[in-house]
Amino acid sequence: MLQSTFGLLFNIKRKEMQKKVFFISFVFLITSTLQLNAQYAKTDSNYKRCFVGSTLFLLGNLASTNPPDFAQLNLGYRITGKDVITLELKTWKYAWPNGIHPFFNKSYGKPEEEFPGYIRERGFSVAYQRFLWRGLYAELNIMPTWQDFMNNDGHKIDNGFQIFNTYRIGYHIKLFKDRFFIQPSLAITHRPYHTRMPDSFKQLDDKWPKFVFGEPGFHFGFNF
Repeated sequence: MLQSTFGLLFNIKRKEMQKKVFFISFVFLITSTLQLNAQYAKTDSNYKRCFVGSTLFLLGNLASTNPPDFAQLNLGYRITGKDVITLELKTWKYAWPNGIHPFFNKSYGKPEEEFPGYIRERGFSVAYQRFLWRGLYAELNIMPTWQDFMNNDGHKIDNGFQIFNTYRIGYHIKLFKDRFFIQPSLAITHRPYHTRMPDSFKQLDDKWPKFVFGEPGFHFGFNF
């Protein structure tokens, strides 16, 4: 999800913002373990079962250069106090291979690694969360996406499809008497399947792994 959902922020100036977002997410993830009542009780029938939300990475759209045109809407349901299912609707574009870590790999953002155009993706993911201890949770997120390959002139040159998985661990923090919540997290992203890319895109994508480790996340939502 990101660059996953997280390969969405492109220019060098925004790398500084990326680092700050990563640091804030990581600090929340560590310090939030001090929260005592973050998990919903298994026998509690009064908690709000439904929620809507999104992700902090919407802020990437404010970039003046190469904005990702990113949108995400999360619709969730708490099956029990420990089990949560979420449908996430997403769209974005990116111009560098998803296998390049946007924070820890210096090749990210370099012109020689840039696609001869960009990829526009539209898809949805189904995520399952299992609370492990208090607000600590593990998540499996499976996302099929449909791709449009665009050249530098903005013309579509091919179609594609991929499966993009995210394996996440995070912490759920209740806010304002459980009306709102935030979820800082860290994830491994994985592309187990995709159709053949145009050769000019494939040559660059093949240089990089199908797994990316340590991608930060920061979801938020409203309970109802």
